[in-house]
Amino acid sequence: MILTWKEIKKEVQNWNIIIFPFNEEQINPNSYNYKLWEYLKVFSLFDGEKPIFKEIKIPKDWMILKKWFMYLWSTSEIIWSKKYMTSLIWKSSVWRLWMFLQLSANVWHTWTFHNWTLEIYPTKDIIVYPNMIIWQVTFWTNKWYLDLYNWNYKKYNKPQESLIK
Repeated sequence: MILTWKEIKKEVQNWNIIIFPFNEEQINPNSYNYKLWEYLKVFSLFDGEKPIFKEIKIPKDWMILKKWFMYLWSTSEIIWSKKYMTSLIWKSSVWRLWMFLQLSANVWHTWTFHNWTLEIYPTKDIIVYPNMIIWQVTFWTNKWYLDLYNWNYKKYNKPQESLIK
């Protein structure tokens, strides 16, 4: 079952959902809007063994994401829950601009505590700026036994490319 805005707010107050920093104005009927961090990585080439990314800081005002480039970005907020599974969804207004998000995985594991790495793939040039709100996260109840996520990516707060070699 998905949490509604009242439940999200209640669970943040009860510390079952952590959103840091939290802004009540970013709550939607069934989700929470989150912001882009000021740093991102842009894919530059594949060297035959691993992808090479270049880290960029977004200028204070704005920057253009170039079409057909792949970007890795982090959320500005740390989003965590010890009780709920979280799922990233893009805002339909952004999707209509032809910017695709999370082509590989949109589910965040319960008990994983850090900034999310986002995969972004625009098919048109798009202007973005630091702390822009363009995605949202939903919170879902877990059913049955809960295995804690204990893999490589949970220790990264900055955008992280694949660790596969």
